[in-house]
Amino acid sequence: MIKNILLFVILLSIIVSVHEFGHLVAAKLFGVYCKEYSIGMGPKIFSKKGKETEYCLRAIPVGGFVAMAGDADNQLETSVDTENIPFERTLPGIAVWKRIIVMMAGIFMNLILAILIYSMLILYNGQYVASSKPQITSIVEDSPAAISGLQEGDIVTRIGFSNGLSLAPDSYRELISFTGTYDGNGSWQLTVDRNGETLQFEIVPEYYEDEQRYLIGIAFSDKAVQIVDVNLVNCWKYGFEYAIFILKLTWSSFLSLFRGMNLNSVSGPIGIYSTVSEAASLGIDYYIQLIAMISINVGIVNALPLPIFDGGRVLLALIELIIRKPLNEKMQNMIMTASVILLMLLFFFVTYNDISKLIGG
Repeated sequence: MIKNILLFVILLSIIVSVHEFGHLVAAKLFGVYCKEYSIGMGPKIFSKKGKETEYCLRAIPVGGFVAMAGDADNQLETSVDTENIPFERTLPGIAVWKRIIVMMAGIFMNLILAILIYSMLILYNGQYVASSKPQITSIVEDSPAAISGLQEGDIVTRIGFSNGLSLAPDSYRELISFTGTYDGNGSWQLTVDRNGETLQFEIVPEYYEDEQRYLIGIAFSDKAVQIVDVNLVNCWKYGFEYAIFILKLTWSSFLSLFRGMNLNSVSGPIGIYSTVSEAASLGIDYYIQLIAMISINVGIVNALPLPIFDGGRVLLALIELIIRKPLNEKMQNMIMTASVILLMLLFFFVTYNDISKLIGG
């Protein structure tokens, strides 16, 4: 129990500290005064003063922040007195495009963390499963694919399920991984490129007992998958490739939520804790992979266009760029309040959902 709690805290601390470090580096790059960089919330338990920034560890190991001059969103944690700070060293005082970079830097660092983890894991394994583009080389006779009209040579450019989940696969490996998530309900919607012409097919797959999965009867070249040796030079390429695949799959899952997919698939802190406990029981590799996967999830959530997230603040900055002035304070406060209410409702829902799963399971 204590071990799992510790692993959960470590996971959150790594992801949050890396995210906030991205904001810190970008802010300092553009000369924004940063009073504090903190991991955790609540009372300080450790702090070290740098040249101008105080680096802190706080008692509650959930969350974190960078206290930047002029950043109203962090006033609850650490207010920054801007009276003696030049306006050009405050967040509102820098160019809008610079502000956007500062806001996006946390998301960027979440992706970098995932790439770094996947690269190191792939290097440790010594090999990587590389694959070519998803081009069909043969079709099983009388299979759903054959009946639908798919042909040899067709390149799959998008595949979707009836629940709204979809993916544009760049490789055979991505296509196979994605189809493995199919739950047996509804049909597959395939978009293919046939000699430059875009065609669409709706196919109901069949369950194959020997394969223990749903298939439509298409096959690919033996060279579609290759085992390549990995070294310190090429591991970054494959780590990037795998991180982008996870990013695409996760983003597709998020989009499907807005297309009517059941919100019961969403997990909150309790659900994440359960997942961490399960991953830890399987071994350190699974736990480290989970850090990378959740880091990507945190990056995507922060990219959502709600003002309480980085993506929403980027949206407000873009609006400011278009109308050539900031939204009035009353409007910003209204939007922020609505975002907080929406986020709290979602938090209570996923927490209730997590508890229901634990009780039911």
